[in-house]
Amino acid sequence: MSKVLQLVGFKTGGEFFAVPIGTVKEIVKVPEITSVPDTPDFLNGIMNLRGRLVPVIDLSKRLGMAYEGKKKSRRVLVLELDGSLVGLMVDSASEILKVREDLIEPPPGLISAVGAEYVTGVCKLKDKLVVLLDISRLLSAEDLLRLADAMAGGNRPEEGLAAEAS
Repeated sequence: MSKVLQLVGFKTGGEFFAVPIGTVKEIVKVPEITSVPDTPDFLNGIMNLRGRLVPVIDLSKRLGMAYEGKKKSRRVLVLELDGSLVGLMVDSASEILKVREDLIEPPPGLISAVGAEYVTGVCKLKDKLVVLLDISRLLSAEDLLRLADAMAGGNRPEEGLAAEAS
């Protein structure tokens, strides 16, 4: 008997995606987001989540997709990534999906070449395809360093100097 995975389904850029439910701490309406200078273009900024500063990544921008949806339906999935909270802005959050592991197929060849670093599989559910994402791979090591630097207010001179020297 195949294992059943629980996933959080959401839509962005007109497509359906899902991440493991264990990585999602909560889903919130889009709060006020403060821009942070000198960060990747897909980082919308930071939000205050009950006293914690959380970087918010626009998934549409990160995946190179156009925003499709209504501003009212946008949500932020608050995820835990390597012990830190990260917000993932999506067009809408749909539902909890229960998917048998044997229904998940590896990404097709073209996706494997282009998005292999963060697409872990694809599953067919009724009338739609759902792309499974590995959130920990959505950000490169360089992106994570830049985010950490921005969150620290740029107060990490040893890394800043190392970046300038290279």
